[in-house]
Amino acid sequence: MEFDDVILGRRSIRGYKPDPVPRKLIEEILTLAMRAPSSMNTQPWHFHVLTGAPLDRIRAGNTERNLAGIPHSREFRTGEAFAGVHRERQIAVAKQLFAAMGIAREDAAARQDWVLRGFRQFDAPVCVIITYDRVLAGSDDTPFDCGAVTNCLVNAAWSRGLGCVINSQGIMQSPVVREHAGIPDDQVIMKAIAMGWPDETFPANAVVSERKSVSEAAVFIGFDE
Repeated sequence: MEFDDVILGRRSIRGYKPDPVPRKLIEEILTLAMRAPSSMNTQPWHFHVLTGAPLDRIRAGNTERNLAGIPHSREFRTGEAFAGVHRERQIAVAKQLFAAMGIAREDAAARQDWVLRGFRQFDAPVCVIITYDRVLAGSDDTPFDCGAVTNCLVNAAWSRGLGCVINSQGIMQSPVVREHAGIPDDQVIMKAIAMGWPDETFPANAVVSERKSVSEAAVFIGFDE
């Protein structure tokens, strides 16, 4: 697959076939992903790749704690709730997804089930937990670098026919994730990536989120017109 085709074709996948993903294919994807740049070559990232029973235990623990009202315990800062144009973009993609899934605004049960899908890692056969070395906590470069490797990972997966969605819901209950993924204390849990073979019959998988234009995002200085 050509590079442009990967970048322009990739989309977030929220519905998966149950088919297993070979370990060797995931290792190949990670090898490519780790060519991502990092600050002064620190390479702070680590990956805990789960499937089968351990992943199912995380799904169950996340769901049970969420339904029980246990407060979220992400290990990275989320900041204030989105407002202004950022909130508008969040709402816009939610509307796209709910429309694709036929979830009405007043259907509270369907909306909650959609949220719980995130806690279940979207029922994907594989979940990749990205962590970074705790000794680097407090450095803004480190989460930036983890974002870079995550971007490379999802694009490498797409180039090989696999879909992904980057999500935070899957790690909101960090004690559950840490226990069943065997994540040591010297690691900070950063993000989760659901991964698997896309189910093309799942309506939300057809959603392509809108992007702002280059003219909105970029300022060019010193260039001839």
